[in-house]
Amino acid sequence: MLKCEEAVFVFIDVQGRLHDIMHEKETLDGNLEKMVRCAQLLEIPLIGTEQIPEKLGPTSEPFKSLLEEAPMIEKSAFSCCGDPNFMDVFQSMGKRQVILVGIETHVCVYQTALDLLEAGIEVFVVADAVSSRALENKELALQAMRDAGAQILPTETVLFALLRDAADPRFKELLKLIK
Repeated sequence: MLKCEEAVFVFIDVQGRLHDIMHEKETLDGNLEKMVRCAQLLEIPLIGTEQIPEKLGPTSEPFKSLLEEAPMIEKSAFSCCGDPNFMDVFQSMGKRQVILVGIETHVCVYQTALDLLEAGIEVFVVADAVSSRALENKELALQAMRDAGAQILPTETVLFALLRDAADPRFKELLKLIK
């Protein structure tokens, strides 16, 4: 089960032209915003990444502004774990659970998930907060990650799993995120 004190959100490569051509972009963007705001509400650390930003562009708005407090790692490796700066930041947090969101599901999200699983980290992929240009690529990658041991969950399941109790004083704020 997800635990706030054990988790870190990794926001992967939601950038420029690539972001603009994602399958069901509006749904993706809504769920990405919910995830970032949830992390902030529950004080779960966030790490952002940008894949070769000089070519793909910077993180898209409103996410760039939402993530201004988070470390933003520029990378060329498809897996976030292939970047030494990412690994330094991640390991310094001392977390054992990772929640992955971003693009593209079948490339950077997939490779990151497998590398983290291999390192003994529990991986949770938010199925409706990841995307690819083609739906089939996303679906195949989600299945492959599940087969490898990642948990594939929808946004609301992740939000409520992290909160755990309707008596939590942050419950009303969380409800505002999903309405």
